[in-house]
Amino acid sequence: METFLGLDYNLWWFLVFGGVISGYAILDGFDLGAGALHLLLNKEQSRRIALNAIGPVWDGNEVWLVIGGGALFAGFPVAYAAIFSAFYVPFMVFMVGLIFRAVAIEFRSKETMLWWRKTWDIVYCIACIIISLSLGLMLGNVAFGIPLNEHLEFSGNWLSFFNPFSILVAITTLALFMMHGAIYLTMKTENRLYAKLHILSKNFVIFFVLSFVITTLYTLLYVPHLSDFFRSHPVGFIIPVLMVLAIANIPRQLKKGKFRYAFLSSAVTISLLLIMVALEVFPFLLFSSGNPANSITIHNAAASATTMRILLIIALIGTPLVAIYTIFVFWTFKGKVKLDEMSY
Repeated sequence: METFLGLDYNLWWFLVFGGVISGYAILDGFDLGAGALHLLLNKEQSRRIALNAIGPVWDGNEVWLVIGGGALFAGFPVAYAAIFSAFYVPFMVFMVGLIFRAVAIEFRSKETMLWWRKTWDIVYCIACIIISLSLGLMLGNVAFGIPLNEHLEFSGNWLSFFNPFSILVAITTLALFMMHGAIYLTMKTENRLYAKLHILSKNFVIFFVLSFVITTLYTLLYVPHLSDFFRSHPVGFIIPVLMVLAIANIPRQLKKGKFRYAFLSSAVTISLLLIMVALEVFPFLLFSSGNPANSITIHNAAASATTMRILLIIALIGTPLVAIYTIFVFWTFKGKVKLDEMSY
């Protein structure tokens, strides 16, 4: 088996895919969270400021989703086929949500009528909530497992996706994104809107912590295979410990008014949550709940070694370029939002 720096290419590509998905969750997560709480902002000016806070970055953040899909397709084609076939219905709901979010952002400012803007505000908010819930539902089912036959094809009913564990993960994802988005908007606003978002940030921290605790307890009680890694590798407990510390640091930094540190802690929380999921499911990309022998792993789903080697070279060149572009955009549009004639 060919290796690079002591690790085989399949493992390297698993790490690349996980890193890209983490980048998407952190970056588009605050966009989606800002949209999910949009209707809680009552004034027209407040909603315009919130939209313009994400206006320069929201479409660029979606690039990480495209890279993630491409990474899965190129590196693990078997997993790509099974996942997109099995999750066809929730994925199409997710895609419709993405379409309507983009349309709502762009169309809202095209007319000045009150009913027109309120309509697109509602569409925008609902679309962001649906996208967040869909992402959480799919993540929950990937972790929980779905029925696969001996041909590594989905053999269940799409209604089975709505199991208690996946629903809890979906709600937790929404809560996490809303907290993440509220903190981001707090950094970008001032005066009365800033004060309101400061309060909303604290409320969404509570929402997330409650959702997270309930989901964790349910997982320990009813989904025991998702804690096997930490039971067999006690040193791995450093990750959940770090995650708890990151979560605890969020209200601490909010109380101090240090919102950048709170936002950073929120981003670290997202990363560590996904790392925990990755460790719990590894080496599976899609666990077969009915017959574990039919599971899709990083080995039976991978492309050829030559393909993986070429892909890794491309990733080592391309991913840093996208990261540099993302940093440049955020640096260019740093600071508080100011409305002008070019604003949404």
